[in-house]
Formats: sequence, C-alpha cells, structure tokens
Amino acid sequence: MSQTIIDSEWSYRELLEGIGVGVLVAEVRTRRFLYANPAVCKLLGYTAAELTNLSVSELHPPGELPRIIQDFEAQSRGEQLLAADAPCLRKDGSIVYCDISSSTKTIGSVDCLVGVFFDITARKQAEEALRESETRLQALSDNLPGGLVYQIDSGLDGASRRFTYVSAGVESMHGVTASEVLQDPLKIYGQIPEEDQAEVAQAEATAIASMTPFSAEVRVRMPDGNIRWRLFFSAPRRFANGHLIWDGIEVDINSRKRIEVELLEKSRLESQLRQAQKLESIGRLAGGVAHDFNNMLGVILGHTELAMEQMTDDNPLLSDLVEIRAAATRSADLTRQLLAFARKQTITPRSLDLNEIATRTHSLLSRLIGENIELVFEPGRDLWRVHMDPSQVEQILTNLCVNARDAISGVGRIFLSTGNCTIDAAFREVHPEAMEGEYVRIIVTDTGSGMDSSTLARIFEPFFTTKAFGQGTGLGLATVYGIVQQNNGFILVESEPGKGSRFRIHLPRSAVPAEKEAVIGPVPKPGNAQETVLLVEDEPSVLHLTQRILSQEGYVVIKALTPQEAIRKAREHQGEIHLLITDVIMPEMNGQLLARSLHALFPSLRCLFMSGYTADIVACQGVLEDGVAFLQKPFSSRILLNKVREVLSGPA
Repeated sequence: MSQTIIDSEWSYRELLEGIGVGVLVAEVRTRRFLYANPAVCKLLGYTAAELTNLSVSELHPPGELPRIIQDFEAQSRGEQLLAADAPCLRKDGSIVYCDISSSTKTIGSVDCLVGVFFDITARKQAEEALRESETRLQALSDNLPGGLVYQIDSGLDGASRRFTYVSAGVESMHGVTASEVLQDPLKIYGQIPEEDQAEVAQAEATAIASMTPFSAEVRVRMPDGNIRWRLFFSAPRRFANGHLIWDGIEVDINSRKRIEVELLEKSRLESQLRQAQKLESIGRLAGGVAHDFNNMLGVILGHTELAMEQMTDDNPLLSDLVEIRAAATRSADLTRQLLAFARKQTITPRSLDLNEIATRTHSLLSRLIGENIELVFEPGRDLWRVHMDPSQVEQILTNLCVNARDAISGVGRIFLSTGNCTIDAAFREVHPEAMEGEYVRIIVTDTGSGMDSSTLARIFEPFFTTKAFGQGTGLGLATVYGIVQQNNGFILVESEPGKGSRFRIHLPRSAVPAEKEAVIGPVPKPGNAQETVLLVEDEPSVLHLTQRILSQEGYVVIKALTPQEAIRKAREHQGEIHLLITDVIMPEMNGQLLARSLHALFPSLRCLFMSGYTADIVACQGVLEDGVAFLQKPFSSRILLNKVREVLSGPA
C-alpha cells in the first residue's frame, strides 16, 4: 500500500529524498511508517525498508512513549506543536535526540503525518555537559569549607551591587540565607565596616582600571555582633551587554588572623622580655658599681667644695676646682640616670599635684630650652593627684622638654599639657601596652623634625641617640621610661618625619590625700649649730669628709667606722646625742638595727640614713618607708647640711 501511495505522489517523493534533513511519513490510523527518506535512514541507522516495517512506538524508548504518543495525536489533529528533545532509538540501540516538527497531509485517501527530524544530539550533549559542570560547580561551591562563591552584577557603570549567584556557604559565613542576599545585597555589604568598605572600593577601582583580579581582607560583623575576618578574591569581566560582572570567592580567615594576632602578641612579649632583660642587665651593672662609685664621687665633691670655700675669687686654682666639681656633678647625674632607667633610683613618693610642679618648673624649663622656642603650658582642670617622688616628675618634664628642644631647628614651639583620662578595654585594643584604669596624663608635643619608624622603635634604649658624638648621653628618654615604669605607668609616642612628636605619659591616679607641709624650725646661721651628731660610716674617706663638713658648721661630731664602735661611743658619751647619721648597709649590723639599739639609750634620737646602694637593696633594709629621712649618695656639703637641719628642726 505504501508503495502505491508514494508512486501516486512521485514529485513529492523526489523532493523529500533530495533534502538534508530526515523525513518520516506515518499513517495516522496505524502509526506505522509509510516512507523514510535517505537522511532519516542515515540518522537512525536503518534502511528505508526496515523503517517502513516499524511503528512510532518502536522508534522511541518506552519511558518516553506517553509524551510521544500525546504529541503525535495532537499533531494529527492539526495542532502546531514541536515535539522537542524527543529521544529516538537507532538500530544499534543508541539514542539520538531530535526536535520533530510534523504536519498532516492526505496522500491518496490515507491521512498521514509528515515528520521532519532535526538532529539536536550534539546540542543536547553540550547542554548535558554544561549541566554536569554546573552541578559539579554547585557541589563544590556549596561544600566549600569555610567559604562561599558569588557573582555580582554591577551594571553598566560598575556602581550598583546585585548578587546574581551566591552559594549556600553564605549561611555559615554571614548568618543569612542565599535567597535573602539575592534579594538584598546589604545583607552582606551592611556587615562590613565603613573603613573596610572604603578599602574594598579602592581595590575594586584599581581592578576595573586594569581588568585584573583583586583581593582584600575585611572584617564582617555577624548578626550576633561578633567580628570575623574574611578574604575576598574577585575578578572583573564584561558581559556582552556591557554589564560589569564580578566572579569571586570569599574565605574565612578568622583562624589565620587570630594566629597572626597571637604571633604578633608573642613577638611583642618577646620584645618586652628582651627589653626587660636588657633593663635588668643594666640594672645589675648600675647597682654593682653604684655604691663604690657614689662614695668616690661624694669624696670628690666634698673635698672640692671644702677647698673652694677656702679660696678667694682671684685664686687661679678656683676655676680648676669649679671644673672638677662640675665633672663630678655630671658623673653623679649620669649614675642617677642609669639607676632611674633601671628602676633602681631611690625615691620618696608622696601625693602630688602635677599642675603645681609644672607651674613651678615652667620658668626653669623656658630658660633651658632657649628664647627661640616658646613653651606653652595648658594645665588640666580638676586634675587628679599622683603618688610619686617630685624629683622624678621634674626629671620627666626636663628630659622631655630637652628632647623636644633638640628636635627643633630654629624657631619652634613646645606644648605641655596635663589632664585626667580613663583607659578602658577598647583603648587597649589599639594600644596593647596600655593598662586599664584611671590616669593623670602629661602630653609634650613639639614642632620639631619628627622621627621615622626605625628611630621610634629605639628611643627608649639606653645610650641610643641621634645626636652628634659628645652632644648627648642617650639616657634622657631612657630615664623617662624607667621612671614611668617604676611608677606603674606607661608611655605612648606618636611621630612622623617633618611632623614633630607627641609624648603621652600616663601616671596612675592616687587616692592618697595631699600631705601637710612639715613645719621646719628656724635655721641657725652657718657655723652656729650646737647639736651633737653620731656619724657612722664604714668608708673612711666618706667618714672623714662628712665629719669635717659637720664640724665646720658647728656640730659636735662623734664618728664611728662600725655599728659596734658607734654603740660603744654612744654609751661612753656623757651628754645628749641629738642625731644619728648612719650608712644603711655596713658590716656587723645594718643602719636600721643600729638606730633601734641607740633609741634604747636616747629615746628622742633623730635618724638620717644615707647610702650609695640602689633602691631595691636599700628598700630591703626598711628605710624607705614613709617618714624616714634618707639621703642618697653622692651629695654636696650644702645638701647634707640642709638635710641635717631639716631632720633636727622637724617633728621628732
């Protein structure tokens, strides 16, 4: 029958066999094929005779038959319908995919359906490969540990922000769902601090200019308020429509940043340890030589002053003695600076108002820095008190102002101010060297040359100086550092080349109230002193010198080289002994025990302790307590006489 039909439509058959697409003609009633052109035979691997023995049901996989039959019937009724992605069985059992476009036609008296087969197998395979690739990418991005994948459409101008894709990792990375981010990009961008957003914007601008990827480490504030660190890596490209697209990944680097912070803290602590060890080494060195060195300096100073007192102003040797005294004084100052840096300086702390000390020393500091530099002092209002030795405050102010002066070339200005401040945990995050609490702050700012980072890192090292040889000891700022550390404070320094420097000294607030000034009795005229002094010193040269100074002032001096000798002479003495002047550390018995022994003999005996040892050693002897009179060696004759008179005239 099929042959009769085709023969009756010969011109139509000739046309079908000449085209390059497959054509199958099927009878509507039986669904059997009546004709197959060469192109469809090649596509399906059958001969024309083999295909005309098959029906529509035999050409498609069983699972697809319901859809195929439904489309066949619809097309048979004249509906314009494309049977898309229809799988067709080849003779060898393989499958090719076709889009089948059909139309009804009556050939002879038989209703037929003419189907044109377009081979889409290659396209189908490409789509499947793409789907598989997308599935793999989806699986990789959704299962990326500690990270997420995203795509952002920034529009034509690159200014807008719209997520076109974000992987499931966004939930763990930002605490929001992917659908929320696709609807509102601020769900992510709103978590990034403004300063970090500015850095990202700058990096994006650079990346757009060169169309190269960029990376940025930023902080995000999670919905629970915690801060986490993230690394963004993003690459720009242009779509055909001109839109700027960012393909990127975001990685959780919080653990890495925490390790970096720990390593930085470890490095800081190691640096502090090295500094402390250096400090301790210098302290041991200073302490080891301080006693003998101070004794020798005291002898040099004392004898020089005694000699100067016996000379007239026109004596040619007087100028030499002046130089000797000046050199000895500088040497004594150098020893004190070393001890201050090493926190072994002997101190007598008391409740202080820093405004009073700064006001009192302002004129002295102004003369010290010179006329070409203006010193401006701004006292803080309602200033809290501190508990420390006033001489140490003066050392801090002097060294900082001198350092500022030396940094200024020509005309300049130094600003000195005081104020109260409270250090909290937030401040410590920025300045880990700070300690929480209430502080009185001294700020010294100059308009000098400033310092680079390498100089700034070494300014508190002893003997480090940027001055020319012979113009500085390198102990000024080291002394400030030691004093502040000794008083449980801390220092912050800011400086840049060409922008001057700012030193912020923080000293702990003291709850100790202001002390009443001691009432000192009238001071006798030089040479008119009448009291008896028991002088105990185990260094013969110091003993002899001190006895001469006191005797010339009019005091009756009983001298002793040892505590036992002092006790024996005290018992033998017939009159009253008004004052005991004793070295702290001596053979047989220390000065404190000696004083207790002598108090049994002379209950109203006053005591003045002296020593060339460092503060830590002296403190072990218990003589640095409040109300105990102490004199640090070396001292001049005037300092000695003033201190003796102060003790004798003060309350018992």
